[in-house]
Amino acid sequence: MNKEIGAIERRRERLDRGIKVRTEGIYAVSSLKEVAYLALPRLILIIGLLLLPLLIPSLYWKRVVSIAAIYALLALGFDFLAHFVGLVSLGGALFIGVGGYTAALLNKSLGLSPVFTIPMATVGGAMICTLLLLPALPLRGVYFAIVTLMYPLTLMRIIEALNIFGGTDGILGVAGFPNRWIEQYLIIFIVIFALFGLRRLVNEDIGLVFRGVKDNDQSVRASGLSITLYKAIAVFIASGLGSLGGAYLAHIYMWSGISQFALDFSVIPIAATVIGGGGTLVGPLLGCFFLVPISEWLREFGTLRIVFYSVILMAFIMFRSEGVMVYAQRKYHQFQRWVKV
Repeated sequence: MNKEIGAIERRRERLDRGIKVRTEGIYAVSSLKEVAYLALPRLILIIGLLLLPLLIPSLYWKRVVSIAAIYALLALGFDFLAHFVGLVSLGGALFIGVGGYTAALLNKSLGLSPVFTIPMATVGGAMICTLLLLPALPLRGVYFAIVTLMYPLTLMRIIEALNIFGGTDGILGVAGFPNRWIEQYLIIFIVIFALFGLRRLVNEDIGLVFRGVKDNDQSVRASGLSITLYKAIAVFIASGLGSLGGAYLAHIYMWSGISQFALDFSVIPIAATVIGGGGTLVGPLLGCFFLVPISEWLREFGTLRIVFYSVILMAFIMFRSEGVMVYAQRKYHQFQRWVKV
């Protein structure tokens, strides 16, 4: 009888019960256990990214990690524009190419070191890309996507036809990083800062405006706010992330050329978002760190790698269309504990 009474006095309760107050980003914590519950996924992500260069022995695969981090910047920008502003951008190659050429020209023409060229190319590339896309900001959906896709293809052919910026050979002899540890950890810290910075941004008041532009731009216009201005700010942020990745890539390869306008830089971030889960920001990031190494590993199969690559993407789309991160977040929040009543 006592055992039955004891069983009645206890019930199962979700771990996040009482922690979430009003939204996904506002919490009321009352114990160290609840703090640990919130902080654990973030700590696992940060520690995992920081340990990657130490756990991978091969110099080749260390370089792949750096490239995956650059793709992660593009994926963050794509997810931010698509799921928080409502602009589907296929202009990842545009951002990479403009950032790469800007950094290479600053280094070769002015003799500036990567310490200056990377931030200058980030801001300068973001300004150039925003100005190029400014006439397309009133467009939405597939129309905006087509415009962003045409820019890198057009710039590639202009450079090739006019033989400017080194033509098909590109700009050679760009300065590299002092050592591989700086090269790897700098980009990892940049990715971590970009992830949590964007997460904080979308939870601020301006993030509510971005969501308003996505969901009902007429209500935003009726409030006296400029839709074009907020779209331009969003494009500036996303293109800045991509231009930073392009500048970093130019200093990694010590070269900048028309291959930086390749469509891989537009397609892989989208595929990573599908795998990781759109609207989560961290999902596309993890998708890049899964997809880019897989893509490199499949190179051993030659042309068959496209088949394997397609099968992997179709499997995720058919069986986990919401994305891995959305599924993982839901399962994590469903963990339960016994509590007294």
